[in-house]
Amino acid sequence: METKLEVALLGATGSVGQKFVELLSNHPWFELAEVAASDKSAGKKYFDAVNWVMTSPIPEKAKEMIVQKCEPNLKSRLVFSALDSNVAGEIESEFANKGYYVVSNARNHRFDDDVPLIVPEVNPDHLELIKSKNSSGAIITNPNCSTIGLVLSLKPLHELFGIEAVNVVTLQAVSGAGYPGLASLDIIDNVIPFISGEEGKMESEPLKILGELKNNKFDYAKIKISAQCNRVSVIDGHTECVQIKLKKKTSLNEIIKSWESFSSLPQKLNLPSAPKQPIVYFYNEKYPQPKLHRNLGNGMTVSIGRLRECSLFDFKFVVLSHNTVRGAAGGTLLISELMKAQGYLDKFL
Repeated sequence: METKLEVALLGATGSVGQKFVELLSNHPWFELAEVAASDKSAGKKYFDAVNWVMTSPIPEKAKEMIVQKCEPNLKSRLVFSALDSNVAGEIESEFANKGYYVVSNARNHRFDDDVPLIVPEVNPDHLELIKSKNSSGAIITNPNCSTIGLVLSLKPLHELFGIEAVNVVTLQAVSGAGYPGLASLDIIDNVIPFISGEEGKMESEPLKILGELKNNKFDYAKIKISAQCNRVSVIDGHTECVQIKLKKKTSLNEIIKSWESFSSLPQKLNLPSAPKQPIVYFYNEKYPQPKLHRNLGNGMTVSIGRLRECSLFDFKFVVLSHNTVRGAAGGTLLISELMKAQGYLDKFL
């Protein structure tokens, strides 16, 4: 059996950190060797430091781990970051400057000129950027949870037909607010039409992801994007109502065919976290629904439905993705699997 690569996890006690612990518990390539969190948690056993909110029990090995401080003296050279954005920026930079590879779920470095913003099925070639770095360390980022579902739905269309403009309205799950998140009296029987910073991320991140890397510089995609983001009383699963204007004329059938035939590098490499079908299209007009479809492909598949012509744009459809799996820990883990498969992590073995 292949020797597993030991990894560390920053922000291990938060809700995204817990999802990392859960997903890493039986991972075939990576072994969780170190957990780190705030100074308040440091020195405690993980079991005593964490308020575990996952539906599965805490993995036995993780229970006994001693929580360390988020300082660049960890033995594991591949580090997953589930840190809150209030502290992630400086800490991640410190680790990268000391030669660590930091694969981050935080927003702080997503638009740094030397940091790739990766959705493995969409822009795996952007990883080439870290080969050009003079330093031995690097930061690689995962996009915002709502961005990921959107760009996966857009990638085949952008390649085949070109995209001129996008309008997207999101219905985002409460788990996206972290734990303890929103007060129950705020969200039950309610829709909150504002999520701080979310619309800006959705309007800007796809442009970097769908753009091209030329001479180690990003040429952003020329797409106009307008986003409106809402928090709704759903536990997991972000739903997005999308309208698109294309550069080339096409048909409903051709668009569906582009989604159903979409194949990408993670599937060809058979990466452990990659779903067999990154995109599933539903012909039932009532689908997709978070309660029914968020866990497809172990939470890594993006579901699409209700494609029809649009009187204002060209077409409109509905997208669903699991925000804490595909949109956070699972998506970040898939980036690291891609890096390992392509030899980026060989120096740590």
